[in-house]
Amino acid sequence: MMNNRAEFPLSEIGRPPLEPAALSALLREALALRGLSPERAGPTDWYRAAGDALRRHLAPGWQRADAAPGKRVAYLSMEFLMGRMLGDLALNLSMTQALDAALGEFGVSLDTVTAQEPDAALGNGGLGRLAACFLDSLSTVNCPATGYGLRYEHGLFAQGWEAGRQTERPETWLDQPQPLMVEGRAAAVPVGFGGQVTERGGRRVWQPAERLIARAHDMPVAGWGGAWVNTLRLWEPRAVAGFDLPRFSAGDHVAASGGDSFARALGRVLYPDDTTQAGQELRLRQEYLLCAASLADILARVKAAGHAPLDMAALWAVQLNDTHPALAAPELVRLLVDGEGLSFDAAMEVTQQSLNYTNHTLMPEALESWSTWSMGRLLPRHMEIVEQIDDWHATRHPRRPASTALVAQDRVRMGNLAFVASGRVNGVSALHTGLMRRTVFADLDRLHPDRIVNQTNGITPRRWIASANPPLAALLTDALGDGWQSDLERLSGLEAHLDDAGFLDRIGAVKQTAKDRCAGWLAGQGLRVDPQAMFDVQVKRIHEYKRQLMNLLHAVALWQDLREGRGPDHPRVKVFGGKAAPGYAMAKSIIRLIHDVAQVVNADPLTRDRLQIVYPANYNVSMAEVLIPAADLSEQISTAGTEASGTGNMKFGLNGALTLGTLDGANVEMREHVGAENFFLFGMTAEEALARAAVPDHARSAIGQSAALRDVLQLIAEGRFSPDEPDRHHAIVDMMWNHDPYLCASDYESYATAQRQVEAAYADPARWRRMSALNTARLGYFSSDRTIRGYMAEIWGIAPNG
Repeated sequence: MMNNRAEFPLSEIGRPPLEPAALSALLREALALRGLSPERAGPTDWYRAAGDALRRHLAPGWQRADAAPGKRVAYLSMEFLMGRMLGDLALNLSMTQALDAALGEFGVSLDTVTAQEPDAALGNGGLGRLAACFLDSLSTVNCPATGYGLRYEHGLFAQGWEAGRQTERPETWLDQPQPLMVEGRAAAVPVGFGGQVTERGGRRVWQPAERLIARAHDMPVAGWGGAWVNTLRLWEPRAVAGFDLPRFSAGDHVAASGGDSFARALGRVLYPDDTTQAGQELRLRQEYLLCAASLADILARVKAAGHAPLDMAALWAVQLNDTHPALAAPELVRLLVDGEGLSFDAAMEVTQQSLNYTNHTLMPEALESWSTWSMGRLLPRHMEIVEQIDDWHATRHPRRPASTALVAQDRVRMGNLAFVASGRVNGVSALHTGLMRRTVFADLDRLHPDRIVNQTNGITPRRWIASANPPLAALLTDALGDGWQSDLERLSGLEAHLDDAGFLDRIGAVKQTAKDRCAGWLAGQGLRVDPQAMFDVQVKRIHEYKRQLMNLLHAVALWQDLREGRGPDHPRVKVFGGKAAPGYAMAKSIIRLIHDVAQVVNADPLTRDRLQIVYPANYNVSMAEVLIPAADLSEQISTAGTEASGTGNMKFGLNGALTLGTLDGANVEMREHVGAENFFLFGMTAEEALARAAVPDHARSAIGQSAALRDVLQLIAEGRFSPDEPDRHHAIVDMMWNHDPYLCASDYESYATAQRQVEAAYADPARWRRMSALNTARLGYFSSDRTIRGYMAEIWGIAPNG
């Protein structure tokens, strides 16, 4: 049921934008507080001053939004891939021009200042970027919310290249100042691990053996126009007593800092290598830290507002972004039963009414599970509660299938735990939600037929058009007027201009401007490309199911065609980007093959003016903001049934790139919106892919039917791209012939046919520009504002303020 919120005046939250003169005064004051004059300030000093000025301007509204009445959202996520925040904040506060003018008075440009900000190392890929888009939209639609995450010291890793191999080094984003981050707006929270559980006065009492403190660091997230400001709260683990002076004085210098070292280890990196037991347990500790600190904070706020813990579900909707925060279920039960004295049944009722779970994957290996031994040792009380929840669920469903159990084969199934403990479980595209009902959660769906709902993902147009592509934003405003930034379905108005040759010329000019900018940026990375070429881009996490390998195999085939006098007349630049998990050997092998092929192809005097392959290192949000507006072709080629949704596909499409893709994830809905004639479709459906994978020797059979693919694999096998080590890529060739779990071979000929359709369309510039404009015009549905409104109405029961 929709929560009936008393109207809360937005005028008490948002403040009018500052003029340049007022911003200049704030900038001077911020410098003076650090003992600097404008003449002595460097770019980093100006970055800190600009961040201080914006934060001070929005602080009163931020505080009032944080205390606004009514039901709130807690969005728990292990990732928030925010990107640079200063420019985004200035844009949403309608102060970009004023800030640029104010800085200009001191001979400094806003571009120079924003370039000083490192990308916050708080995420990896689509999961984290979705969370960031959601925070922007929650503020834009005036929904009170707090994003809860961890303040990683080094994040995932900074990617580099060494002889074509991926190298990993720490991301040192916190070495730079963080003027938008405020420490201590919330009380520190104690968090425990290990120990034992005893009985005391009829209650179970957990006595942890290890303790630390979770300290909150807050960042403001302003919505479009600055009318509402929500919070991203990041927890930093700290030692209860960071330094043992007596032990140090006694000469035990290393042990004196042992507690601090233990705490810092938890916050060092996102996704520690889990190929070892120690890495797995570190990950489990991180996930519990997030849940324990966040729920303690929420319950403290419930009590501070004068409410009983039993009222929590009426005051907070807690969204679990994937299974990573699934420990929120036993932790909330523990807090309510052990700490507040509620009965187990009452605690479960509150838990199910408070928690909701977003599923992001259908692949069994990506649905987390933890050994009962590890959980029992690190979180003994939680292991008891998980088993109690399992028994509770089994009692209510005595004929439930074994697949629905929370604990099986000495493993805790986190997906099942999140499902059983939540009021709503949502997929992130129509296809994904349907598959979820039919596959991983089929039996649970039969037991709880109303629990699964769909909320197709979206992206924020503020970051991904207005900020990343100013020329396109200006064109949209000229054609449609202002307001599309917070009402993206207004883009449909562009269709009225599609018969205007001048308008389509402007579309082409906007794309060329983005390509020129991208080519300049790549040149700064030591990668020279032709800005007049077709930009064919695939940027995402490197994984076999995303099929970067198939893209590369086609690049080799195209190279061969060009060498033999065949192929398109127009040049093409193949752009790859993305990181492989440090322990993922096959993904790293694919990366090395991309580099090896690029080295040969780019040096070939016969073809280097017609085909280039580039792979800039360390793909992140800032790189995406350069590559995505420049893309002509968006490669969304995952095996059907493996990608839950994707959001890169939406970013590319809204920026006018045409999609080459399978019927996977949100591609299905995107194709419906843009029209089949404006989408380059190839490959099997999810059902066909599942059936094909079950056919013995499916890979060998498909290769046998494709002379082009056979020739490409032969070139790789004989060492054409690795003459110094001819057998370097034999593992990839062997995988393709004998396993090919993601059906690259079976889909290859269909992919090659679709690529020829791409070439034919691109050879007709007028046709391509019209298709590009139609993609932008018809994808307004894929705004994260629409997604968040869907969550509010169907999952959280929250009405927006204002």
